[in-house]
Amino acid sequence: MKLSTLVVGLCVLASIGIASAQEHYTEGPVWSCSSYRTKQGHTDDYLLYLRSHYLATTAESKKQGLTLDSKIFMQEPASPADWDIMICTLFPSYGKAMDYNAADEEKSKAIQGKHWGTMDEKKQDEMAAQRYAFRDLVGTKYVREVMLKPAP
Repeated sequence: MKLSTLVVGLCVLASIGIASAQEHYTEGPVWSCSSYRTKQGHTDDYLLYLRSHYLATTAESKKQGLTLDSKIFMQEPASPADWDIMICTLFPSYGKAMDYNAADEEKSKAIQGKHWGTMDEKKQDEMAAQRYAFRDLVGTKYVREVMLKPAP
């Protein structure tokens, strides 16, 4: 009984912290950012792959309202495990970024099919597999953009 009261109390305190923090900002859209480490000598290969395939499909995704924006960032890695290329896609909400939507899935499949010249997803995967020789995934994060409110 005392443990459950403690858990409920901690949840209430945590929600108060979140609520008070939101008085400082307005929630904005959500970025999905995947970071990669290119393999030795393959940075140019990976950038050419992105130019050839990523640009066309993300432009069409934006045109069809699946995404709001996309950006690519580069940095000098601080360690052997650090990323050097990060690809970020902007969505209007966490739900749009993370939840399955059949209509969006169909639009996305049509975009990929048109780009790769086939609706066969297995063939698309085979054609896109070259990117694995160029880079390794470091990780993906979802972050919310916020707009600070003016100070009183």
